[in-house]
Amino acid sequence: MADHYEVLGVDNNATPEEIKKAYRRLARELHPDVNPDPEASDQFKLVTHAYDVLSDPQQRQQYDLGPQPSFGGGGQGFGGFGDIFETFFGGGQTRGPKSRRERGQDALIRVEMDLDEIVFGTKRDIEVNTAVLCETCNGSCCAPGTSPVTCDICHGSGSIQRAVRSLLGNVMTSSPCGTCRGYGTVIPNPCPTCQGQGRVRATRTISVDIPAGVETGLRLQMPSQGEVGPAGGPQGDLYLEVKVRHHETFSRNGDDLLATLEVQMTDAILGTTTTLKTLDGEVTLDIKAGTQSAEVLTVRDRGITHLRGSGRGDLKIGIQVVTPTKLNHKEQNLIKELAKSQKSVAPHLAHFQQGLFAKLRDRFLNV
Repeated sequence: MADHYEVLGVDNNATPEEIKKAYRRLARELHPDVNPDPEASDQFKLVTHAYDVLSDPQQRQQYDLGPQPSFGGGGQGFGGFGDIFETFFGGGQTRGPKSRRERGQDALIRVEMDLDEIVFGTKRDIEVNTAVLCETCNGSCCAPGTSPVTCDICHGSGSIQRAVRSLLGNVMTSSPCGTCRGYGTVIPNPCPTCQGQGRVRATRTISVDIPAGVETGLRLQMPSQGEVGPAGGPQGDLYLEVKVRHHETFSRNGDDLLATLEVQMTDAILGTTTTLKTLDGEVTLDIKAGTQSAEVLTVRDRGITHLRGSGRGDLKIGIQVVTPTKLNHKEQNLIKELAKSQKSVAPHLAHFQQGLFAKLRDRFLNV
Protein backbone atom coordinates (compact mmCIF):
# COMPACT_ATOMS: atom_id res chain seq x y z
CA MET A 1 0.00 0.00 0.00
CA ALA A 2 1.32 3.46 -0.89
CA ASP A 3 2.43 5.67 1.97
CA HIS A 4 -0.32 8.19 2.75
CA TYR A 5 2.15 11.06 3.14
CA GLU A 6 3.76 10.30 -0.24
CA VAL A 7 0.33 10.10 -1.90
CA LEU A 8 -0.50 13.64 -0.69
CA GLY A 9 3.03 14.92 -1.38
CA VAL A 10 3.70 16.11 2.19
CA ASP A 11 6.18 15.03 4.85
CA ASN A 12 5.20 13.22 8.03
CA ASN A 13 5.49 16.44 10.04
CA ALA A 14 2.92 18.30 7.93
CA THR A 15 0.32 20.35 9.79
CA PRO A 16 -3.42 19.62 9.36
CA GLU A 17 -3.70 22.78 7.26
CA GLU A 18 -0.88 21.63 4.94
CA ILE A 19 -2.55 18.23 4.58
CA LYS A 20 -5.89 19.84 3.74
CA LYS A 21 -4.25 22.18 1.23
CA ALA A 22 -2.42 19.30 -0.48
CA TYR A 23 -5.64 17.26 -0.70
CA ARG A 24 -7.64 20.12 -2.20
CA ARG A 25 -4.97 20.73 -4.83
CA LEU A 26 -4.82 17.08 -5.83
CA ALA A 27 -8.61 16.70 -5.76
CA ARG A 28 -8.98 19.56 -8.23
CA GLU A 29 -6.60 17.76 -10.61
CA LEU A 30 -7.85 14.20 -10.21
CA HIS A 31 -11.59 14.40 -9.55
CA PRO A 32 -13.53 12.33 -12.14
CA ASP A 33 -15.68 15.34 -13.04
CA VAL A 34 -12.52 17.19 -14.11
CA ASN A 35 -10.16 14.42 -15.26
CA PRO A 36 -11.83 11.54 -17.14
CA ASP A 37 -8.62 9.44 -17.23
CA PRO A 38 -9.28 6.06 -15.47
CA GLU A 39 -5.83 6.25 -13.85
CA ALA A 40 -6.73 9.65 -12.43
CA SER A 41 -9.82 8.07 -10.89
CA ASP A 42 -7.70 5.41 -9.19
CA GLN A 43 -5.29 8.07 -7.98
CA PHE A 44 -8.20 10.15 -6.67
CA LYS A 45 -9.34 7.20 -4.56
CA LEU A 46 -5.83 6.85 -3.11
CA VAL A 47 -5.69 10.57 -2.35
CA THR A 48 -9.12 10.56 -0.70
CA HIS A 49 -8.30 7.55 1.46
CA ALA A 50 -4.97 9.08 2.51
CA TYR A 51 -6.71 12.31 3.47
CA ASP A 52 -9.42 10.47 5.43
CA VAL A 53 -6.75 8.79 7.54
CA LEU A 54 -4.38 11.74 8.03
CA SER A 55 -7.11 14.32 8.69
CA ASP A 56 -8.39 12.33 11.67
CA PRO A 57 -5.98 12.86 14.62
CA GLN A 58 -6.67 9.45 16.13
CA GLN A 59 -6.31 7.55 12.86
CA ARG A 60 -3.19 9.53 11.98
CA GLN A 61 -1.58 8.71 15.32
CA GLN A 62 -2.35 5.03 14.86
CA TYR A 63 -1.01 5.14 11.29
CA ASP A 64 2.24 6.84 12.39
CA LEU A 65 2.80 4.17 15.03
CA GLY A 66 2.40 1.42 12.45
CA PRO A 67 0.69 -1.91 13.03
CA GLN A 68 0.39 -2.45 16.78
CA PRO A 69 -1.00 -5.44 18.68
CA SER A 70 -4.09 -4.51 20.65
CA PHE A 71 -4.72 -5.85 24.09
CA GLY A 72 -8.20 -4.40 24.57
CA GLY A 73 -11.63 -5.82 23.89
CA GLY A 74 -13.73 -5.60 20.79
CA GLY A 75 -12.42 -8.66 18.93
CA GLN A 76 -13.66 -12.16 18.74
CA GLY A 77 -12.23 -15.33 20.26
CA PHE A 78 -9.30 -13.74 22.14
CA GLY A 79 -10.64 -10.14 21.91
CA GLY A 80 -7.77 -7.79 20.94
CA PHE A 81 -5.66 -10.78 19.94
CA GLY A 82 -7.79 -11.14 16.79
CA ASP A 83 -4.89 -10.57 14.35
CA ILE A 84 -2.54 -12.77 16.35
CA PHE A 85 -5.19 -15.48 16.62
CA GLU A 86 -5.74 -15.31 12.88
CA THR A 87 -2.03 -15.52 12.12
CA PHE A 88 -1.26 -18.49 14.37
CA PHE A 89 -4.52 -20.42 14.31
CA GLY A 90 -5.74 -19.61 10.81
CA GLY A 91 -8.99 -18.06 12.03
CA GLY A 92 -10.98 -15.35 10.28
CA GLN A 93 -10.76 -14.34 6.62
CA THR A 94 -7.54 -14.75 4.67
CA ARG A 95 -6.10 -11.63 3.09
CA GLY A 96 -5.62 -13.28 -0.28
CA PRO A 97 -2.77 -12.98 -2.78
CA LYS A 98 -1.10 -9.66 -3.42
CA SER A 99 -1.34 -7.88 -6.75
CA ARG A 100 1.57 -7.70 -9.15
CA ARG A 101 0.30 -4.33 -10.30
CA GLU A 102 1.76 -1.47 -8.23
CA ARG A 103 2.05 2.27 -8.59
CA GLY A 104 5.28 3.44 -10.22
CA GLN A 105 7.85 5.66 -8.58
CA ASP A 106 8.03 9.41 -9.01
CA ALA A 107 10.73 10.79 -11.31
CA LEU A 108 12.79 13.97 -11.03
CA ILE A 109 14.57 15.85 -13.80
CA ARG A 110 16.26 19.25 -13.77
CA VAL A 111 15.51 21.92 -16.35
CA GLU A 112 17.78 24.90 -17.02
CA MET A 113 16.11 28.11 -18.18
CA ASP A 114 17.26 31.53 -19.30
CA LEU A 115 16.08 34.61 -17.43
CA ASP A 116 14.15 35.92 -20.41
CA GLU A 117 12.14 32.65 -20.56
CA ILE A 118 10.68 33.14 -17.10
CA VAL A 119 9.44 36.69 -17.74
CA PHE A 120 6.36 35.36 -19.52
CA GLY A 121 6.82 31.60 -19.21
CA THR A 122 7.68 29.19 -22.00
CA LYS A 123 6.84 25.84 -23.55
CA ARG A 124 9.47 23.12 -23.67
CA ASP A 125 9.77 19.68 -25.23
CA ILE A 126 11.69 17.64 -22.67
CA GLU A 127 13.19 14.19 -23.05
CA VAL A 128 12.72 11.89 -20.06
CA ASN A 129 14.00 8.36 -19.54
CA THR A 130 11.57 6.34 -17.42
CA ALA A 131 9.87 2.97 -17.23
CA VAL A 132 7.00 2.78 -19.73
CA LEU A 133 4.33 0.20 -20.43
CA CYS A 134 5.63 -2.83 -22.34
CA GLU A 135 3.91 -2.77 -25.72
CA THR A 136 4.49 -6.50 -26.29
CA CYS A 137 2.52 -7.77 -23.29
CA ASN A 138 0.63 -4.56 -22.44
CA GLY A 139 1.57 -4.96 -18.77
CA SER A 140 0.45 -8.60 -18.39
CA CYS A 141 4.07 -9.76 -17.93
CA CYS A 142 3.29 -12.83 -20.07
CA ALA A 143 4.45 -13.80 -23.54
CA PRO A 144 1.80 -13.13 -26.21
CA GLY A 145 -0.90 -15.80 -26.21
CA THR A 146 -0.16 -16.96 -22.65
CA SER A 147 -1.43 -15.99 -19.21
CA PRO A 148 -0.54 -16.55 -15.54
CA VAL A 149 -1.47 -19.89 -14.02
CA THR A 150 -2.57 -20.65 -10.49
CA CYS A 151 0.28 -21.59 -8.20
CA ASP A 152 0.09 -25.34 -7.49
CA ILE A 153 1.81 -24.91 -4.12
CA CYS A 154 -0.50 -22.39 -2.44
CA HIS A 155 -3.44 -23.04 -4.82
CA GLY A 156 -3.85 -19.32 -5.50
CA SER A 157 -3.97 -18.11 -1.89
CA GLY A 158 -0.51 -16.55 -1.99
CA SER A 159 0.38 -17.98 1.43
CA ILE A 160 1.40 -21.26 2.98
CA GLN A 161 0.06 -22.52 6.31
CA ARG A 162 2.14 -24.84 8.41
CA ALA A 163 1.42 -26.70 11.64
CA VAL A 164 3.96 -25.95 14.35
CA ARG A 165 4.15 -27.82 17.64
CA SER A 166 4.29 -25.47 20.66
CA LEU A 167 3.43 -25.34 24.33
CA LEU A 168 -0.14 -24.58 23.28
CA GLY A 169 -0.23 -27.65 21.09
CA ASN A 170 -0.28 -27.61 17.31
CA VAL A 171 -0.67 -24.06 15.96
CA MET A 172 -0.91 -22.87 12.37
CA THR A 173 1.49 -20.28 11.00
CA SER A 174 1.06 -18.42 7.72
CA SER A 175 3.82 -17.08 5.46
CA PRO A 176 4.05 -15.90 1.82
CA CYS A 177 4.37 -18.68 -0.71
CA GLY A 178 7.99 -19.01 -1.82
CA THR A 179 7.04 -20.31 -5.24
CA CYS A 180 4.77 -17.48 -6.37
CA ARG A 181 6.12 -14.89 -3.88
CA GLY A 182 2.67 -14.24 -2.54
CA TYR A 183 1.00 -13.45 -5.88
CA GLY A 184 -1.06 -16.66 -6.03
CA THR A 185 -0.06 -17.18 -9.68
CA VAL A 186 3.13 -17.93 -11.57
CA ILE A 187 4.16 -16.89 -15.07
CA PRO A 188 5.54 -19.90 -16.92
CA ASN A 189 6.17 -17.91 -20.11
CA PRO A 190 7.45 -14.40 -19.25
CA CYS A 191 7.27 -11.70 -21.90
CA PRO A 192 10.58 -11.75 -23.85
CA THR A 193 10.62 -7.96 -24.19
CA CYS A 194 10.26 -6.95 -20.53
CA GLN A 195 11.36 -10.26 -18.93
CA GLY A 196 8.06 -10.53 -17.11
CA GLN A 197 8.11 -7.03 -15.57
CA GLY A 198 5.29 -5.51 -17.61
CA ARG A 199 7.39 -2.41 -18.27
CA VAL A 200 10.58 -1.37 -20.06
CA ARG A 201 12.82 1.68 -19.94
CA ALA A 202 12.52 4.14 -22.79
CA THR A 203 13.21 7.76 -23.67
CA ARG A 204 10.14 9.78 -24.52
CA THR A 205 9.44 13.43 -25.26
CA ILE A 206 6.81 15.36 -23.34
CA SER A 207 5.60 18.90 -23.88
CA VAL A 208 5.73 21.07 -20.75
CA ASP A 209 4.17 24.48 -20.14
CA ILE A 210 6.51 26.23 -17.70
CA PRO A 211 4.71 29.16 -16.07
CA ALA A 212 6.15 32.63 -15.74
CA GLY A 213 7.77 33.58 -12.47
CA VAL A 214 9.46 30.28 -11.60
CA GLU A 215 12.79 30.46 -9.80
CA THR A 216 15.77 28.26 -9.08
CA GLY A 217 14.86 25.34 -6.84
CA LEU A 218 11.14 25.39 -7.61
CA ARG A 219 9.65 21.99 -8.45
CA LEU A 220 6.77 21.63 -10.88
CA GLN A 221 4.62 18.52 -10.49
CA MET A 222 3.25 16.66 -13.52
CA PRO A 223 0.81 14.02 -12.25
CA SER A 224 0.99 10.55 -13.83
CA GLN A 225 4.04 11.36 -15.98
CA GLY A 226 6.61 9.41 -13.94
CA GLU A 227 7.56 5.73 -13.87
CA VAL A 228 5.03 3.09 -14.94
CA GLY A 229 4.58 0.63 -12.09
CA PRO A 230 5.34 -3.11 -12.14
CA ALA A 231 2.89 -5.13 -14.24
CA GLY A 232 1.72 -1.93 -15.92
CA GLY A 233 0.69 -0.25 -12.68
CA PRO A 234 -0.34 3.43 -12.55
CA GLN A 235 2.38 5.96 -13.33
CA GLY A 236 4.02 7.95 -10.59
CA ASP A 237 4.43 11.71 -10.89
CA LEU A 238 7.14 13.63 -12.70
CA TYR A 239 8.81 16.58 -10.97
CA LEU A 240 10.68 19.26 -12.88
CA GLU A 241 13.25 21.14 -10.79
CA VAL A 242 14.03 24.56 -12.28
CA LYS A 243 17.46 26.18 -12.47
CA VAL A 244 17.68 29.71 -13.89
CA ARG A 245 20.92 30.48 -15.69
CA HIS A 246 23.00 33.55 -14.78
CA HIS A 247 22.38 36.60 -17.00
CA GLU A 248 25.20 38.98 -17.86
CA THR A 249 23.10 42.14 -17.57
CA PHE A 250 20.06 41.51 -15.40
CA SER A 251 19.62 39.91 -12.01
CA ARG A 252 16.50 39.13 -10.05
CA ASN A 253 15.08 40.20 -6.71
CA GLY A 254 11.69 38.58 -6.21
CA ASP A 255 9.75 39.57 -9.33
CA ASP A 256 11.84 42.71 -9.94
CA LEU A 257 14.64 42.86 -12.49
CA LEU A 258 17.80 44.74 -11.49
CA ALA A 259 20.41 46.30 -13.77
CA THR A 260 23.24 48.86 -13.54
CA LEU A 261 23.52 51.67 -16.12
CA GLU A 262 26.87 53.37 -16.71
CA VAL A 263 26.42 57.11 -17.41
CA GLN A 264 29.17 59.40 -18.60
CA MET A 265 29.99 62.31 -16.33
CA THR A 266 28.87 64.90 -18.90
CA ASP A 267 25.50 63.16 -19.37
CA ALA A 268 25.03 63.02 -15.61
CA ILE A 269 25.77 66.74 -15.36
CA LEU A 270 23.66 67.92 -18.30
CA GLY A 271 21.04 65.18 -18.42
CA THR A 272 20.15 63.01 -21.40
CA THR A 273 17.64 60.53 -22.85
CA THR A 274 18.61 57.00 -23.79
CA THR A 275 16.92 53.87 -25.12
CA LEU A 276 17.75 50.55 -23.47
CA LYS A 277 17.15 47.01 -24.67
CA THR A 278 15.46 44.92 -21.98
CA LEU A 279 14.41 41.27 -21.86
CA ASP A 280 11.09 42.03 -23.59
CA GLY A 281 11.70 45.07 -25.76
CA GLU A 282 13.08 48.59 -25.48
CA VAL A 283 12.45 51.27 -22.86
CA THR A 284 13.25 54.98 -23.00
CA LEU A 285 14.96 56.39 -19.93
CA ASP A 286 15.22 60.07 -18.98
CA ILE A 287 18.36 60.88 -17.02
CA LYS A 288 17.91 64.19 -15.28
CA ALA A 289 20.64 66.80 -15.02
CA GLY A 290 22.68 66.37 -11.85
CA THR A 291 22.07 62.63 -11.56
CA GLN A 292 24.29 61.02 -8.92
CA SER A 293 25.81 57.57 -8.67
CA ALA A 294 23.68 55.01 -6.79
CA GLU A 295 20.41 56.67 -7.78
CA VAL A 296 17.81 54.13 -8.91
CA LEU A 297 15.36 54.69 -11.75
CA THR A 298 12.27 52.48 -11.78
CA VAL A 299 10.39 51.36 -14.88
CA ARG A 300 7.04 50.04 -13.72
CA ASP A 301 5.66 46.66 -14.88
CA ARG A 302 8.75 45.64 -16.86
CA GLY A 303 9.90 42.93 -14.48
CA ILE A 304 8.88 39.28 -14.18
CA THR A 305 5.27 38.11 -14.37
CA HIS A 306 4.01 37.00 -10.95
CA LEU A 307 3.91 33.23 -10.55
CA ARG A 308 0.60 33.42 -8.69
CA GLY A 309 -1.83 36.15 -9.57
CA SER A 310 -1.62 38.78 -12.27
CA GLY A 311 0.71 41.67 -12.98
CA ARG A 312 4.47 42.03 -13.18
CA GLY A 313 7.33 43.29 -11.09
CA ASP A 314 9.40 46.39 -11.95
CA LEU A 315 12.67 47.01 -13.72
CA LYS A 316 15.04 48.89 -11.39
CA ILE A 317 18.11 50.51 -12.91
CA GLY A 318 20.94 51.73 -10.71
CA ILE A 319 23.05 54.64 -12.00
CA GLN A 320 26.84 54.51 -11.99
CA VAL A 321 28.47 57.78 -13.09
CA VAL A 322 31.70 57.09 -14.99
CA THR A 323 34.56 59.53 -14.51
CA PRO A 324 36.81 59.76 -17.61
CA THR A 325 40.39 58.61 -17.07
CA LYS A 326 42.01 59.67 -20.37
CA LEU A 327 41.58 63.27 -21.49
CA ASN A 328 43.39 65.11 -24.25
CA HIS A 329 44.87 68.58 -23.71
CA LYS A 330 41.75 70.40 -24.95
CA GLU A 331 39.44 68.34 -22.72
CA GLN A 332 41.64 68.95 -19.71
CA ASN A 333 41.47 72.71 -20.29
CA LEU A 334 37.70 72.59 -20.54
CA ILE A 335 37.47 70.72 -17.25
CA LYS A 336 39.81 73.26 -15.66
CA GLU A 337 37.63 76.12 -16.89
CA LEU A 338 34.59 74.35 -15.39
CA ALA A 339 36.40 73.90 -12.11
CA LYS A 340 37.30 77.59 -11.98
CA SER A 341 33.69 78.59 -12.57
CA GLN A 342 32.50 76.41 -9.69
CA LYS A 343 32.71 77.38 -6.07
CA SER A 344 35.93 75.85 -4.86
CA VAL A 345 35.41 73.17 -2.23
CA ALA A 346 38.52 71.33 -1.13
CA PRO A 347 38.33 67.57 -0.68
CA HIS A 348 37.32 66.77 2.87
CA LEU A 349 36.21 63.91 5.06
CA ALA A 350 32.44 63.43 5.05
CA HIS A 351 30.15 61.39 7.25
CA PHE A 352 30.49 57.65 6.74
CA GLN A 353 28.65 56.41 3.66
CA GLN A 354 28.17 52.97 2.23
CA GLY A 355 30.01 51.96 -0.89
CA LEU A 356 28.39 52.31 -4.29
CA PHE A 357 27.29 48.71 -4.59
CA ALA A 358 25.98 48.56 -1.02
CA LYS A 359 23.96 51.72 -1.63
CA LEU A 360 22.65 50.33 -4.90
CA ARG A 361 21.65 47.12 -3.17
CA ASP A 362 19.75 48.94 -0.42
CA ARG A 363 18.04 51.26 -2.85
CA PHE A 364 17.12 48.38 -5.15
CA LEU A 365 15.40 46.71 -2.23
CA ASN A 366 13.69 49.81 -0.89
CA VAL A 367 12.69 51.75 -3.98
